[in-house]
Amino acid sequence: MKKTFAFYCKYIWDGWVREIIVMLAIMIPFRSSIADWYHVPTGSMKPSILECERVFVNKLAYDLKIPLTTWHLAEWGNPERGDIVVFYSPADQKRLVKRVIGLPGDVVEMRSNHLVINGQSAEYLPLDPRFVTDLSAEERTGETFAVERYGNLDHPVMAIPSLPAKRSFGPITIPENSYLMLGDNRDNSADSRFFGFVERGRIVGRTSTVVASFDPDNFYLPRWDRWFKRLP
Repeated sequence: MKKTFAFYCKYIWDGWVREIIVMLAIMIPFRSSIADWYHVPTGSMKPSILECERVFVNKLAYDLKIPLTTWHLAEWGNPERGDIVVFYSPADQKRLVKRVIGLPGDVVEMRSNHLVINGQSAEYLPLDPRFVTDLSAEERTGETFAVERYGNLDHPVMAIPSLPAKRSFGPITIPENSYLMLGDNRDNSADSRFFGFVERGRIVGRTSTVVASFDPDNFYLPRWDRWFKRLP
């Protein structure tokens, strides 16, 4: 029996096209509203996150959004100080990853890379050398590192003394429903010091884990010790 064009179309549809469409119909809303990953292209979050790492993004950390939109169906929490979040930049709408430093109503200032929040100065303590083992030898010897502690929260930060940077600002009061974001690599991060506060609706989700890591200075070979690593 001679097979018709319609027969072949049905064969292709039944064979794999239908499965692909069903898979996409499931995956696209899932990645849009529930969980996703973010490719980190720069070193603005060093030493916590390195270039060419993919971090897991929990999009249900704070709210539930309509798939493929930023419209909130429900909210059950808000970002907290110290959270690492992915959000849409107010400057160019690109997705960025930074740390939440200032909350709505906070008064924040920075004096020569030292944070002061609501009149309380952050402490700066020595950083465990294990946090910088994956950085280049040049970075480990030429940059400065510390643990930034505010209250019961602490995380690593990095400074590049040889680089011109915006090391002081404020004091500024954070408006309602907005947040101040900073990179952990304080002297090499385009963050709220340049594009301003980030409104709550721009926040995509929270990240706390490196899913995969590749070294661009070593033929993009995997940094196996950083796969599935918890972020500080």
